[in-house]
Amino acid sequence: MDLLQGMQAFVRVVESGSFSQAARALDMSPSKVSRLVAALEERLGARLLQRTTRSVAVTESGRRYFKRCKGILGEIDAAAAEAAGSRSRACGRLRLHAATEFGLEHLTPLIVEYCERYPEVSIDLSLTQGTPALLEEGLDVLVTLARGLPDSAFVAQRLGGVFGVVCAAPAYLARHGVPRSPEALREHRCLMLADPLFPDGWHFAEGDGEAPFAFEDVLKVNLPEAASQAAASGMGVCLLPSFVAARALREGRLLRVLPEWRLHTREVFALYSSRRFLDAKIRTWVDFLKQRLPQAFARDQAVLDDPRYWARPGATGRANRAQAPEGASRR
Repeated sequence: MDLLQGMQAFVRVVESGSFSQAARALDMSPSKVSRLVAALEERLGARLLQRTTRSVAVTESGRRYFKRCKGILGEIDAAAAEAAGSRSRACGRLRLHAATEFGLEHLTPLIVEYCERYPEVSIDLSLTQGTPALLEEGLDVLVTLARGLPDSAFVAQRLGGVFGVVCAAPAYLARHGVPRSPEALREHRCLMLADPLFPDGWHFAEGDGEAPFAFEDVLKVNLPEAASQAAASGMGVCLLPSFVAARALREGRLLRVLPEWRLHTREVFALYSSRRFLDAKIRTWVDFLKQRLPQAFARDQAVLDDPRYWARPGATGRANRAQAPEGASRR
């Protein structure tokens, strides 16, 4: 027998006081309700109800079992309502992952806005340079940067694109000059960023392919912000992700070098496990990212495309410093 169905039938009979009324509430025949209760008693080895032709009385064992059943069925109904509600109402804990600098630059500000919009959701955000396993790490959404659509069984939503930008400090360019071509970089001090976005050096797009650029690095770091700070101090030329470079350019700490070049273009994707029965907190977060991240990328692109933030070949150090807009901080 179906134990849960038997418990439901028994509780309805006790609450209504008759098999016929319980049958109407459960949309069953009275005979089926009677069989379910009889099978339940047989399974338990205890008499739950005393039956006569006109009435039903609950035994002492039946009263105790009724209280237990009410509690169990109430918990089952609550669990079902919570599971169904999670698909319609954003609530609970949302576990996210992103690359460190991307998360700091673009996700953290959006998380603040998202939580204001959905106050019943709490966030666990992990930021690392590696890419964890989505399910093994218990993550709900992973924001990843990839050359193309990830080869994965998971759902991938494209959020935009990023790329590498060559930068240097105004003071460095005043001393060493502004390179006019990728080859001219060989005459400069170059800083290496050991980042998943640039896994094998610098590659300048050339037709349909990419031409690698090899150089002797004077510094190698694994975080974009560390490379940005070293370059801003005048240590050399660096390659930064566009979302890190845009902030350094806005602040006047760096200038864009070789602005006609984009290196290591990558797509940004949100990965999650399945479209089927998608939890509302996951759906609303991904929809929020699809709405807001392209706006953030467009703001970055506007800075990167603005000639005021470009280094000008042949300009004096004074002129190069003037590229940064008024009010921007300088080092």
